[in-house]
Amino acid sequence: MKKPFYLTTPIYYVNDVPHIGHAYTTIACDALARYKRMKGCSVFFLTGTDEHGLKVEKAAGEAGEQPIELADRVVQRFRSLWEKLLVTNTDFIRTTETRHKEAVREFFRRVEANGDVYLGSYEDWYCVPCESFLTETQLSGGACPDCGRPVEKLKEESYFFRLSRYTEPLLQYYADNPDFIQPPSRRNEIVSFVKEGLRDLSISRTTFSWGIPIPGNERHIFYVWFDALLNYVSALGYFSGGNEAGFWPADVHVIGKDILRFHTVYWPAFLLSAGLPLPKKVFAHGWWTIEGKKMSKSLGNVVDPGSLADEYGIDQMRYFLLREVPFGLDGDYSRQAIVGRINSDLANDFGNLASRTISMVHKYFDGEIRQVPAAGPAELRLQEKARAVIAEVDRHMNGLAFNKALVALWELVSMVNKYIDESAPWVLAKDPAQSGHLAAVMAACADALKIAALLAAPFMPLAAQKLWEALGGAGTVADQQIDEFDVAGCVPPGTRLQKISALFPRIQADAQA
Repeated sequence: MKKPFYLTTPIYYVNDVPHIGHAYTTIACDALARYKRMKGCSVFFLTGTDEHGLKVEKAAGEAGEQPIELADRVVQRFRSLWEKLLVTNTDFIRTTETRHKEAVREFFRRVEANGDVYLGSYEDWYCVPCESFLTETQLSGGACPDCGRPVEKLKEESYFFRLSRYTEPLLQYYADNPDFIQPPSRRNEIVSFVKEGLRDLSISRTTFSWGIPIPGNERHIFYVWFDALLNYVSALGYFSGGNEAGFWPADVHVIGKDILRFHTVYWPAFLLSAGLPLPKKVFAHGWWTIEGKKMSKSLGNVVDPGSLADEYGIDQMRYFLLREVPFGLDGDYSRQAIVGRINSDLANDFGNLASRTISMVHKYFDGEIRQVPAAGPAELRLQEKARAVIAEVDRHMNGLAFNKALVALWELVSMVNKYIDESAPWVLAKDPAQSGHLAAVMAACADALKIAALLAAPFMPLAAQKLWEALGGAGTVADQQIDEFDVAGCVPPGTRLQKISALFPRIQADAQA
């Protein structure tokens, strides 16, 4: 039976258009989902949209439409973008769906039955854009410490969750599961926050109506974070005996660092109260700046991922986002940086290796891989490197170190390029006595290139498939099982290689303007 693997993006808020940050999270999850399928796992990959709350109600009112009309419109933008970027999500959850609303109510009943809900009154500062409550001491110059915008003083009747009851249980869970919060710098931040002691959390509102009413007191609407976080179990049909319920707990929630506290303090506390297992890992990645500046509508520098893919290519964009920055740190996007990656890494290194290998097999052997005697020392070193890279990529993918996985793959690409230069097939081809050696060199290059296509598939699915087919691979590369491959002879003798156009065309300088 296949091992289940459940991973999630955050659900994206519908009062905004999809930007490079949304694409970054989703593409990272897609690369991991694709990789895990190629490792033999049964993968459930969830993404979706967060559609309730005051922000959506206000934005819809300003646009002269109903909240659900705004949500329906924006949801389609996300769905279309993920389809364009070749995202292979299993499900797309919307918090306005019946299955989600029912799950939220059932979850609340369990928490209430555990004695963790009470009715009181709330008075404190509230940041509408961040949908978060703040104490006086948390404010920064009287404004929200996260987004810098003004806050409002709220006083209203509210249901509270006894978060204070979970200070010690959470600290114990962090201690027992040191990999729960990643990267480690984020873990330290959360542990320090919880050690200061937790206050009970307001989980309902009466000042707006766009949301899920609380069972038994429908004047109260669930606080958007109590509602939203539950998408991770509602999509699985956890409370309705759904077929996918067995995927819980999640193997990893991938999020932006701005929502770390909700996922590593509130969410596990809610789950402990309801008696559900806690997720195995929450990984918070960094933010993208645009040419050194914070991305913002007012600066007009918000990067549209769809336009980026149109301009540079889907694979090229996916590669850049996951290679440029260690996952977990902040990154900077610039035209110069992406063009540099495309021309150097993709065109010069990987693309050139594919072109020169296939063209030489055609030039010297009419496109056919020949039967060769036992591999020599240089070929054996190449095989050893390929096996080592397969293991290294696996280690890095399990740690969500996408850039390190790609660096490891490029070590193989570089070694094959160097092997060609040192073997000098063009010299061997001039001596008929070296025909067997030449055939061995070509076979070794084709084998290593096929492994490279296999390992590149989660990141650059289009180019990997094109190369896979050119090397005589059957079916789709995404359906292959990595553990079934050995580099020695994976392109069998007698295989005819297909000539292909450049995998990654170079971008000319005048195209950068």
